[in-house]
Amino acid sequence: MIASLAATPIMEVRNIRKSFAGNPVLRDVSFEIRPGEVHALVGENGAGKSTLMNVMTGNHHSDAGEIVLAGKTIRLSDPKSAAELGIGIVHQELSLAPNMTVAENIYSGREPTTFLGFINKRRMRARAREVFSRIGLDINPDAKAGSLSVAWQQMVEIAKALSLNAKVLIMDEPTSALSGAEIEHLYAIIRGLRDNGVGIVYISHKLGEVFEIADRVSVLRDGQLVRTLPVPETNPDEIIRLMVGRDIKDLYPPKASRLGEVIFKVEGLTLPGKVDDVSFELREGEILGFAGLVGSGRTETARAVFGAERPAKGRITLRDREVVIRGPGDAIRQGICYLSEDRKGFGLFLTMSVRGNIASSSLPAYSSSLQFLDFNRVREASRELLDTLDIRPRNDSLNIINLSGGNQQKTMLAKWLAAKPTILIADEPTRGVDIGAKVKIHQHLRRFAESGVGVIVISSELPEVLGLSDRVVVFRNGSVSADLRNDNLTQTEVMHYAAN
Repeated sequence: MIASLAATPIMEVRNIRKSFAGNPVLRDVSFEIRPGEVHALVGENGAGKSTLMNVMTGNHHSDAGEIVLAGKTIRLSDPKSAAELGIGIVHQELSLAPNMTVAENIYSGREPTTFLGFINKRRMRARAREVFSRIGLDINPDAKAGSLSVAWQQMVEIAKALSLNAKVLIMDEPTSALSGAEIEHLYAIIRGLRDNGVGIVYISHKLGEVFEIADRVSVLRDGQLVRTLPVPETNPDEIIRLMVGRDIKDLYPPKASRLGEVIFKVEGLTLPGKVDDVSFELREGEILGFAGLVGSGRTETARAVFGAERPAKGRITLRDREVVIRGPGDAIRQGICYLSEDRKGFGLFLTMSVRGNIASSSLPAYSSSLQFLDFNRVREASRELLDTLDIRPRNDSLNIINLSGGNQQKTMLAKWLAAKPTILIADEPTRGVDIGAKVKIHQHLRRFAESGVGVIVISSELPEVLGLSDRVVVFRNGSVSADLRNDNLTQTEVMHYAAN
């Protein structure tokens, strides 16, 4: 335990209350962060984590309570006022402008100027390089943000927050788009900031990360702070019990008891520069896992099968019938559905309602013979799926953008459940989802397979791939390097084929 845990808190929220439309979201929450500590904040989706962070950064105004910074009560009128006081945040959802340079993104709205009032681009680039140097990154400040991988964009988001000389830095699921090596680099950055006295709030659903990097952990449940514990004095099982109010057993359902005939086959799929001669098959009742490092070709293969990218060659067979897929519409009509890893960019209509999103991929199923939409059937189906997947709040008329990231993820799964797929490709199906929701999603994927739906799961979390899959296809450099039966398969065996 670090010495700073005896220090005076650098920031406190005291007895914070917040309601939306009469629904209480935060109930007398008190939380503190000390200089030079990593304080993890965990809880199920809908527990109030995002709302608490929005209050701490000026996005929301609390209904009651106070915020204290360095011993003084403050009022945050907006995120800019929080940033000026040294409170920074790295959001789970990337917010960079893709057509602006890296330096322009970092200093947007606070660009250094010449004595004539023009933007001093040379000084802006130099300052960006200084920030990158502080955290050991080598990124061209003149590169367009959209040209960077998602992982590198995440690093730029961190640099943007650090450029504010933050005293308190909030990180919301910061590893969601990072590979193993990049996560280790992030940990090194966090430890360096901690050693320099920065207080870090670390939000993550991955308890392994909490026990790797945090000094203390606070648990929110149903809008209340349940408990704060020093990390060395607790364990993952206790944290899960505090999060969900009960024991959670069997994170992964049993493997398939019986496999049927091949129902889906891909042969010689080639996407120049991304995927080379990929072939695999899927049996009835089976969950097939795709494993590999970031950029290995897993997602690119899924997008090509779904028609989101046009392969140069390849053959797709569905139940012994060759199918031609020229775009996502063709794929959906054939019963091939793809749950994207990028829910914000490709998975959801953020300004539409939950109900509209759920129905969006299966409108013909809710249409009358005259092609009019039957809104009663849409409401009935959406509300049933809200209950089935425990999507909170239970209001399907809310715009999807107003839901937490985890509940957005569950809505995206509900959308494809409503489409009644023959083949479901689930790319990072539990990204940003709490432990209780993970269990439910895993169970639903297994029930899909047992009902005859072909299920392919892509995940950067090897324990998830191994826990769910009956067989694992390993990708390396755009090709399949191994096709392995999951008979007590280990992470070491998979990584041998993924990295060598």
